Amino acid sequence: MAQPDVSALKKALLLGRQLGLSSEDEYRPSNSSIAERAEHRQRKLLCHYQQNLETIYTIALSHTPSDITGVDLDPDWTHQFFQLAEQIHNRKMQELWGRILANEITKPGNFSLRTLSTLKKLTHKEALIFEKALGMAVKMNGESRLKLINGYRYTGAIGQIFRKSETINIGFSNFGMPYSHILTLVDVGILHRGEFETGLLNNKNPINIKMLSETMTLTPKSGHLLFNYYRLTPIGEELTQLIQPKYDPEYGKAIRNLFAKDFKVE
Repeated sequence: MAQPDVSALKKALLLGRQLGLSSEDEYRPSNSSIAERAEHRQRKLLCHYQQNLETIYTIALSHTPSDITGVDLDPDWTHQFFQLAEQIHNRKMQELWGRILANEITKPGNFSLRTLSTLKKLTHKEALIFEKALGMAVKMNGESRLKLINGYRYTGAIGQIFRKSETINIGFSNFGMPYSHILTLVDVGILHRGEFETGLLNNKNPINIKMLSETMTLTPKSGHLLFNYYRLTPIGEELTQLIQPKYDPEYGKAIRNLFAKDFKVE
């Protein structure tokens, strides 16, 4: 059942609970000193932190296998993990943290402290943007690293003079990935800043493109083509282990049509 609309003032007043300014059981803020209110707020905060940790720990247990030998976690890593994890309040983000802990117990070293620090700052909305980006990313010629190809360029030939534009863009915004979302992923440390380019593509060497649920082979029709793409940072690469992206068949169809002008598409 949908909650009725609440005024902005009431929303603001509700925040007073977090500051120890609302009456609870035998506690009355009006009868308490500022030190007592601070102590009450600290107790509430610690209870929230404890609840967060217990939820994440329970999630981790549900993802930890009983038929695989576990390892002792590095104590510094564990200390930092719990300090960061206690401040994760969003239920969906807690799921990610629980899976990290389970993963490290069975196969340590996949998630650095730097990655944990980035993940702590990641909001649920930003995680959804990352999920969308991964659904559009590809692997080329069996490479392990993902690329977010945003188009290609025709360069270095006399035919370039007769083309309306030397750059052909995919148009991410048509598929729910506007440029502002790219900038968001850059700002949170998941994508490198700026675009990258491949070298000139050899028109005698087919390029195997693997997406989530589809593969295609592209053969350049000339030796004057190169791809433009965004690249994940090392932190972004680590976080891919946590995200389960969804494939957009319309996007797959669109890039096939886009490449067909200058590539043989199979």
